[in-house]
Amino acid sequence: MTKETSEVRHSKKNMASYGFGNFMNEFLAMAFGTYAFYFYEREIGLNVVLVGLGFFLFAVYNAINDPLVGYLTNKPFRFTKKWGRRFPWIIMGAVPFIFSYILIFTPPAVNPESGAWILFLWLVFTTCVFDTFNSIFWVNFSALFPDKFRSVKERRTATGLQIPVGLFGVALGAILPPLFVDFGVPSTYITQAGVVIIVGLIAIGLAIPGVRDDQDAVDRYLETYDSIEKGPPFFKSLGAALKQRSFIAFIISYTLYRTLVQSMTASVPYLVDNVLEMTEKAAIPIFAGFLIGALISTPLWVKAAHKTNNNKKIMVYCGLLMGIFTIPLIFLEEFVVIIIAMVVWGLSIGGYWAMIAPVLADVVDESIVKLKRRQEGVYAGFQQFFGRLAIFFQAISFTLAHVLTDFAVDPYSAAAKFGIHVHLAVVPMICILIGTLVFWKWYDLTPEKVTENQRIIKELNL
Repeated sequence: MTKETSEVRHSKKNMASYGFGNFMNEFLAMAFGTYAFYFYEREIGLNVVLVGLGFFLFAVYNAINDPLVGYLTNKPFRFTKKWGRRFPWIIMGAVPFIFSYILIFTPPAVNPESGAWILFLWLVFTTCVFDTFNSIFWVNFSALFPDKFRSVKERRTATGLQIPVGLFGVALGAILPPLFVDFGVPSTYITQAGVVIIVGLIAIGLAIPGVRDDQDAVDRYLETYDSIEKGPPFFKSLGAALKQRSFIAFIISYTLYRTLVQSMTASVPYLVDNVLEMTEKAAIPIFAGFLIGALISTPLWVKAAHKTNNNKKIMVYCGLLMGIFTIPLIFLEEFVVIIIAMVVWGLSIGGYWAMIAPVLADVVDESIVKLKRRQEGVYAGFQQFFGRLAIFFQAISFTLAHVLTDFAVDPYSAAAKFGIHVHLAVVPMICILIGTLVFWKWYDLTPEKVTENQRIIKELNL
């Protein structure tokens, strides 16, 4: 590896600050993913088919929202020269994203049967508002990564710092809400939403130094936009991305990975309430289990990535381990044993999570070489869209499992418990193993290709 591709241009303090953007996103995503479906089905009493349909429409909205946000924010604006290319959008998205969280848990006070369609429309409206601002924030936050951190070494170092910060966000998102939520008392979800808002605002404040654009990158972008970087129409951009083999392999594996995370996270309240028949506070040590495993393993996986200089290899290993370590959760119904199983499972997800940003950055680098322009926002938008398809898959699996097992009739029956195990473990296991197989088979960016792409990008002054 050349000196140019191994240089580290930003301080670790700046990298950690960038990580607080990840903290904020993961914190809200964990809280939302854990309670939104459960809140409308169990606490409000909305028919599970309507809840599933609401989440399906939410996912369809993402088909339009995320890629378009990436495409539309990928061009310069009047404020770009002064404030940066990504930073203004990150802030404009983050603040309303945080505040809109509370809307999801403040539905109209109507009867869940006679007013079912009112509740359904509220679910669709609030989740789409929440996602719109999340897209504006996350697409630009994610697009900043490959532009800000240019070398392979710096990307892995930044990831090694931001992932523990992000895991801390996941931890608080898993631990704080249950402290304020009481099963059977819908009003307590408003309290937890208020706490989530406060923590989210603190996190984005800490992220501000790290999510600012480098001025030299902004100047270079503005200089080259008209002659080189002015992108093609939206659908041509999508077509170019879908012709890129490395992107297809990455996005399939990423979508199935997000399905695993979404399904397992949203299954925990059902696991606690209907399988273990414990109070809502039991969710805390379950979430803490996988977080402990992830925190222990992440630095080790990052070190292994540095040593092997092969992001693909680490991602494949972690994906296989995740699939294997999910298998015990299909059968376990003992509280302490489940916690131990989650610790072991967390050992694998830490490495997979740590490789996502560096792998996507390598994919973006390849696109720059092929297209002779920077389109991080477009790729981040596609990543967000396909990742959000996990919500659709989660809604389908939850709805089918609960309908086929007569969950609404007796949520504590053996059949209902079996259905919960299906969306807790069976579906996630299948998804991550298929995704890992696809990534191993078709992802073709070797360490040599990655190094060569970065050399060409420097020559192109991009």
